[in-house]
Amino acid sequence: MGIATVAVYSELDRNALHVRLADEAYALGGQTAAESYLNTEAILDVIKKSGADGVHPGYGFFSENADFARAITEMGVEFIGPPPAAIDEMGDKVSSRKAALRGGAPIVPGTTEFVTSAKEITEFGKQNGWPIAIKAAYGGGGRGMKVVNSAEEVKEAMESAQRESKAFFGRDEIYLERYLTWPRHIEVQLVGDKHGNVVWVSLRDCSAQRRHQKLIEEAPAPGLPDGVEKAMGEAAVKAAKAVGYYNAGTVEFIYQDGEFFFLEMNTRLQVEHPVTEVITGIDLVEWQIRVAAGEKLPMTQAEVDAVRRGAAIEIRINAENPAGGKFLPSPGTITKLVVPDGFGVRFDGGYESGDTVSQYYDNLVGKLIVWGKDRETAIARTIRALEEMVVEGVATTIPADLAILKHPDFQAVQHSTKWVEQLDLSGIDSAPTQAADADGNELIERNTTVEVNGKRFGVKMWVPESAGVAAAPASKAKKPARSGGSSGGGAGGGSGQVAVPMQGTIVKVLVEVGQEVEAGQSVVVLEAMKMENQIAADKSGTVKEIKVSEGDTVGSGDVVVVIA
Repeated sequence: MGIATVAVYSELDRNALHVRLADEAYALGGQTAAESYLNTEAILDVIKKSGADGVHPGYGFFSENADFARAITEMGVEFIGPPPAAIDEMGDKVSSRKAALRGGAPIVPGTTEFVTSAKEITEFGKQNGWPIAIKAAYGGGGRGMKVVNSAEEVKEAMESAQRESKAFFGRDEIYLERYLTWPRHIEVQLVGDKHGNVVWVSLRDCSAQRRHQKLIEEAPAPGLPDGVEKAMGEAAVKAAKAVGYYNAGTVEFIYQDGEFFFLEMNTRLQVEHPVTEVITGIDLVEWQIRVAAGEKLPMTQAEVDAVRRGAAIEIRINAENPAGGKFLPSPGTITKLVVPDGFGVRFDGGYESGDTVSQYYDNLVGKLIVWGKDRETAIARTIRALEEMVVEGVATTIPADLAILKHPDFQAVQHSTKWVEQLDLSGIDSAPTQAADADGNELIERNTTVEVNGKRFGVKMWVPESAGVAAAPASKAKKPARSGGSSGGGAGGGSGQVAVPMQGTIVKVLVEVGQEVEAGQSVVVLEAMKMENQIAADKSGTVKEIKVSEGDTVGSGDVVVVIA
């Protein structure tokens, strides 16, 4: 569109891809989100210095913060998003449920007021049955959401949900919902303008999730009975109009047994918006900018309905090791990144080779979006593209993505939001692996090619890190040590030296010196990439030493608790 761009960056993102691509870039200072991307005054100062006349908030941080939107508009700068009042009403999951009811959309049974005590949660569980979901009122993307199966879990789950919500969204209000047992997550992409027009662009199915965060999204939502797609789209539009909504937004529904319930509205563009773009040919970001500039929507609902074609799948490539279904964050430097290509293949990347995935931010490396003339073609083409993709230096979710796409349940649309957590992922591990030679020297995995009688072979070898491929014959290398880790992270396999499996920050110490603990009992809570991980004792015994305090930063392999 020929619009000059201004980027802001933290100390850790000084050389990040978005900084390199922008026409101008300004430092915010700090490294954590609170010190940088959630620093309102620093961002407002950059707006003044740069002379920017509009701000696109992206997917997270301030994208659903009404106070930030108001602060910008009061400066005479356009917020490329919905009006602050709509963010207030729909960004707060409690009031959004009320708005949905006003618009005629059915809601999941739950509270319509904030919950402030563990007693309220326990009473709700007793009245409505377990499990229940504690959810961040100002959150999204599974952040700050905890599933509670009994009254005994309430206090710890409530505190954890509030901590995550405060860390990621700057607010810690929570509410409750009944937790459905085998639902699909289906959402509606819509866009409205400032003239009262709202259209729904497509449905998306986002049921393949881990920890209530999406792994794979697809458009359109497959396998729905006749009439459901249109009914959902119309319900989403009514909910949006009920709050005077304009710009891009997404209304999320839970679908089970032929019924759908309003879940929440994300008052922003979403990570998975490209699957909608590739089945419609509509550039949603361009629409956002044009709407913000006061233009009318370029298409009517009937025109949008006429352009949908084929099927699309988006794969979120996250820096996580999915071994055993644990999906442990894997921050580090991407030493090599080769993305797939070909007809119907698109890659939206946040990193390039040599870039570092920090523990302080979300671990999304990039998004692979694939189009096909039908869902079967899209799945096959996505598998091909994933198998071509190369990411070295960090573990990624690619092995789990392939397992999901190849599974007959996914292909037959028999999966749900709980399905991935029940999938057997014990045989996969994408962690950067290491081994040692007979003298104890550390070896790393290298791949090379050889020709035997003119035929080409790919060969995996284990060599010293600083050496060339020829430095160590493959026969001298021992079997590589798997480094998949576990939620317990116990170093030494029962040694009592409890180590963390990744870099992160200690947010809570759960034990005291002298306390008796059982193997598998959580001893500390580690936050890495905005996700909390319970680090458990690797053996039963007495806590002899606690090496960390709340707020301490630790590295992968650091011992945090010693058990005698």
